Amino acid sequence: MQIDILTLFPEMFQGPFDHSIINRAKQKDIVKINLINIRDYAIGKHRQVDDSQYGGGSGMVMMVGPISNCIEDLKSKNTYDEIIYMSPDGDLLDQQTANHYSTFDKLLILCGHYKGIDERIREMYITKEISVGDYVLSGGELAVAIFTDAIVRLIPGVLNDETSALSDSFQNNLLSPPAYTRPYEFKGLKVPDILLSGHEKNIEQWRTEKAIERTKSRRPGLLEKE
Repeated sequence: MQIDILTLFPEMFQGPFDHSIINRAKQKDIVKINLINIRDYAIGKHRQVDDSQYGGGSGMVMMVGPISNCIEDLKSKNTYDEIIYMSPDGDLLDQQTANHYSTFDKLLILCGHYKGIDERIREMYITKEISVGDYVLSGGELAVAIFTDAIVRLIPGVLNDETSALSDSFQNNLLSPPAYTRPYEFKGLKVPDILLSGHEKNIEQWRTEKAIERTKSRRPGLLEKE
């Protein structure tokens, strides 16, 4: 998979993309992540990328020119499956969405900033808008990091145990069941004996029951999804 990320602040990805699962995927050449600085496509000697809004109002808006120049340049070299804009008014990111995009070959993702982007970019280029929640962040970089992590970990070969992702929360619209490791007893609390029984069928049934029980208690709305 190739993920090209358009951003005004590429340095914000140094931490999230240089460690753990995403870094492992990069080292295995399973995923290639390119950080493209929109400022490199800015117009004029001052390299301006934002301006005040037409009609007045607070906050600056990312200009159409630099973003368009950047996207056109990348599209001349790549064929993208989707051009995504991370936006609070996009479709809410869930596990099914992550599953879907983990199968794609090339994605182009735009990070907004300030008061957002010129609407004409959305009209001309964006094929999908995705939100990570009903709240506002200072910019799209953190949202892109979340989205990228959610899809990359699902690509075959990234996780050491590929079956691990299949038991994550939200797969099959259920939260994950309780998990335990050593020691067997800690401050009077013991690991459920069923997990030490060695009976795989019974253990799987217990985990399913606990997942349903936890979902009913904490996120009952998930059970209503198709």
